[in-house]
This record gives sequence, C-alpha cells and structure tokens, in this order.
Amino acid sequence: MTLQPRPGLLDIKPYVPGAAAPEGAVKLSSNENALGCSPKAADAFKAAASSLHIYPDGGATELREAIAKMESLKADQIVCGAGSDELLQLIGKAYLAPGDKVVQSQYGFLVYRLVAMQSGAEIVSAPEKNYTADVDALIETAGDDAKIVFLANPNNPTGTWISGSEIRRLREGLPASTLLVIDCAYGEFVDAPEYEDPLALVSEYGNVVVTRTFSKIHGLAGLRLGWMYGPKEVVDVIHRVRGPFNVNLPAIEAGTAAIQDRDFLKKSKEHNDQSLAFLTQQLGGLGYEVTPSVCNFVLVHFSEAPGKTADDANKYLAERGLIVRGVQPYGLPNALRISVGLEEHNRAVVDALEAFAKA
Repeated sequence: MTLQPRPGLLDIKPYVPGAAAPEGAVKLSSNENALGCSPKAADAFKAAASSLHIYPDGGATELREAIAKMESLKADQIVCGAGSDELLQLIGKAYLAPGDKVVQSQYGFLVYRLVAMQSGAEIVSAPEKNYTADVDALIETAGDDAKIVFLANPNNPTGTWISGSEIRRLREGLPASTLLVIDCAYGEFVDAPEYEDPLALVSEYGNVVVTRTFSKIHGLAGLRLGWMYGPKEVVDVIHRVRGPFNVNLPAIEAGTAAIQDRDFLKKSKEHNDQSLAFLTQQLGGLGYEVTPSVCNFVLVHFSEAPGKTADDANKYLAERGLIVRGVQPYGLPNALRISVGLEEHNRAVVDALEAFAKA
C-alpha cells in the first residue's frame, strides 16, 4: 500500500518566496532591509561562533527580556520563534482542528492560508476596499463561528493599514471565542498618528495575539527570528507545542543586540521614508497606479494590454538585472511588488519602468 499523508495536505500549494537574484542582479523581491542589519547584531552573531557546541537557552530568556525592556512589555508573555512564520503556524497547530473556520482579508499574507490548510481548517477571505482591510466585512465573514481571524497591519503585499480605532472595533465585533491574530511584521515603518501599536490590546482583551519579526526593519531575515506577545493562557499553550530549542543561539544573540540598537532602526526608518516617497512619486508620475504604502515596498499596477502587463514588466526588469515580485498567488495578476532598495537601485527601477512604458 502506498503511504499517504493526512487528507488535505496535498492540496496545499507550498509558499514560494521572492525570487533569488542571479549574480550581478539586484534583489527587490523579498522586502529585505536595503541597509543590511545592525553592526552590533552582526558582531553578536560572530561572537556566538565560539559557543556553537552549546545548546541555546530553550526559553530565549535574554532575548525576551531585551524585547520586554525596549517595548515595555512583560517578558513572560513573549514567545520567540524561527520567524513570525513559525509562530503563526504554532498558533494554528494549537488552536485549529479540521473543519474550523479561519478568516483573513482578501489580499492577506499567503502564510495564513497555509496555516489553516495544514490543520484541515477552512480559510475564508473578507473583501477589501481599495486594497485595504474592511472591518465590517471581516466581522460579517467571521460570523459567530470563526476560530481565528488573521490580520496583517500593515498588510503584505498591499502596504495598506487600518487605524487603531478600527482594530478595536474589529476586536469588539468578534465573538469572545475568536482569537484575533494581528501580524505586525511591518509595524515599525509606520508613524501615522492614527496607527496604534496593538500590543496594548493584549492586556485589554483576553483573545488578542500580536506577532512581530526581526526580518524587516532589523534586517535579520537570514536568521529566521520573530516574536509574539499574547495573554498568559495563550502563551502557555504555544510553549506546549513549540520545539524546545526553536530559536538558535546566534539568532538569540544577534536579536538581543538588534532590538537594543535604536540608532540603526532610526536610520532604516529614515531611509525607507525617503525611498518610499521617491518610488511612489516617480512611478506615479510615469502614469503607473501605485497603492499607497507605509511598508518597505510598493505595489505597482499595470495594464492588461498585450506587451504592457505585469508579467511583461517583470520580464523586462529581470532582463535588466532587477528582480521584483509577481503577486499572482494573491489574486493580483496585474501588479508587481517592488521592495525598497538603495538609492541607486530605486533609481534603476524608475528608469527601467520609464523605458518600459515607452517601449
């Protein structure tokens, strides 16, 4: 008899990350930090090389305490993981059963669908307005029986966000039995007054979890490091399903240094603000529709006319050594997501798309 996996697993389409860049090309497909990582984090990583024969602290205590200090949180309500992706999957593993309903926004992060399908749950998408999450639609879609609602704020791949008051309205419109998971992978890039860091909601409600990552503004994507903050009851459950050493020693050391290097965060934020404004203004001036973004990328929409589609533009850019991200799997076949790069990379993208528009 042929060995068969659990029903439904073969229906999963594996997540495909942003394309790697060939030698000499510029990778703008994965929303990585154009400035690299904190020099202090890099030094801490190198220093950890002398201790690679030692198991890491299974509770990542040093890292959790550093995060708690910098974010004014309680360390015992923090769980660290191999990227926020792992934490999202642990949440699904802990709370989802076959047949459960999971809700996301229309253009939500692809990992949410994977989390649901891995547990045999049903994923349902709530329609968005202007590529932005719609709280009324999320509440209506969740109904009385949603087990988890996943919301990325800001969202990938659109770069849009909703206000703190809207997040609160969403939580209050959901049943107490529904866990609201707010994915803030790009939260550090936002400084709009209406944007509220949802970490405060964890202490106000017993059914909110917030995830964060070191992959974006901290520039540690290669280490796979993230963290979540949640009620003690949820944190206790996650500890029961995670691996005992799910965060490696170099990641703990580099993450501890990174979270404390506020100068690097400030530098990264300033670079992103300038680059985002440049790309949005320049590409908009060329006639492209650019969805307003607060993240370290822009979503650029293209024509359906033959020779002018997103796929055509993607190939045109790739031929010129600029690797960006097609977003067909998100239901956006006529758009490309372009990460913020160094100044010369941003200018090269603008110049290439100007030439593409005239070709």
